[in-house]
Amino acid sequence: MTSITAPLLEIAVLVLGMVILMIEAFAGKIEKRVLAYAAITGLAIVLLASFFVAPSPSPSDATGFWSFYTADRLAIFFKQFALVTTIFVVIMMIDYAPVLRSSFPGATSQADLGEFVALPLFTCAGLMYLVSAIDFVFIFVGLELITVSFYVLVSFTRRNPTTLEAGTKYLVLSALSTAFLVYGIAWIFGATGQTNLNRLNAALANAGGDSGAALLGFVFVLVALGFKIAAAPFQIWVPDVYQGAPTPVTAYLSVGSKAAGFVVLIRVLQPFMNLPQTQRLILVMALLTLIYGNLAALPQTNLKRLLAYSSIAHAGYLLIGVVCFDVRAITFYLVAYLLMTLLSFAVLIIVAQQTGEEISDFDGLAKRSPFLAFAMLIGMVSLAGVPFTAGFLGKFYIFYAAVLQRQIALIVVGVITVGCGFYYYLKVVRAMYWQSDSKTDAIPVSGLSRVAISALIVATICLGVYPQPILDALKH
Repeated sequence: MTSITAPLLEIAVLVLGMVILMIEAFAGKIEKRVLAYAAITGLAIVLLASFFVAPSPSPSDATGFWSFYTADRLAIFFKQFALVTTIFVVIMMIDYAPVLRSSFPGATSQADLGEFVALPLFTCAGLMYLVSAIDFVFIFVGLELITVSFYVLVSFTRRNPTTLEAGTKYLVLSALSTAFLVYGIAWIFGATGQTNLNRLNAALANAGGDSGAALLGFVFVLVALGFKIAAAPFQIWVPDVYQGAPTPVTAYLSVGSKAAGFVVLIRVLQPFMNLPQTQRLILVMALLTLIYGNLAALPQTNLKRLLAYSSIAHAGYLLIGVVCFDVRAITFYLVAYLLMTLLSFAVLIIVAQQTGEEISDFDGLAKRSPFLAFAMLIGMVSLAGVPFTAGFLGKFYIFYAAVLQRQIALIVVGVITVGCGFYYYLKVVRAMYWQSDSKTDAIPVSGLSRVAISALIVATICLGVYPQPILDALKH
């Protein structure tokens, strides 16, 4: 098969999303669940096609479209990452459909399911554009495409006061972060005359350039990206938004938005890494994020809220990799985080419909559904970093990079906070296997969800034993 041009992938996803929206609008009698299966099939075809895209790093003197878009190996890998994430999120949305229906009393049995499935496709296209962005203007456009889609998704069940509050907080704080991003881009352009990341290197190296003004612009951009990756002290929105949003949307925010944010951060950091203040800024942010995320997670009793603080904590571990600028370690950790987080949320969606989202609602789950309990066990021990799971190797590569760079403070704080993680993740395991519960009804799991959860379990364990496929993915 001949190679495919990278931008065709995003175009295909956008067209798929628009087709599903049109069918939803004009084919009223169609079984809306078919739209979800169509979205999964379409995304799987695009994912298959992505393996035939030939990597082509953009030279610094490129002009036109290619001056702000790149199809290097990092971009192609994270396009595939976005597609896989979206496929699993759409599967979760099928399981979440009964909750969606109950949020619109008096509506038809399939009301709004088409829009709920189409919006993640537009978000996916934004994620795919964003990981290829090598110009600040294109980064802004990609971020806004993602954010606008999330505005609607977070507050989709708008008659729920908690969801409405989450949507309002996300809207206000996201708009504030966008203002920081635009202001930072303006400062950088004013100081260097460039918005292209490849050309910023030369501009900053120029002795006549105003590196102080450019650094100030970078700080503003870092504030905006800190919001996207849920890093302290810009994480204030995370717990309430994660708890209030529909659970599949929470999973998507936790995995997709974070991964794209880190790819952008890696690209933006490259021109500024020669400035001594840059590494100190990221180091302080990493320490704050590690401490806040893990300590705040300790007293949580609601599982969605616990996973929200867990998301902040994992942003801290990823920032250790950013300080050391180890792209392979960051990439592997993000893949591990994708597997174990989606696995946890997939189980949460199914169980929460029968009992609830509190950790105590998982009491005795091992007796009611051994399969779901085992799946959540794998998710929790991987998030904690138990050996022979992807989460353990992810932390190992991050800490190994820190050891090579002699980042003693990050290593000490990181190891201590890993101990905190064992406490709050294993609370869920204790509830499932050691706590008793009067409920004895079995929890049904659909065939598609059982296949998806099984795939996540196998991948989590396999990557914990044999990580080479991911480590080799970015080799030239």
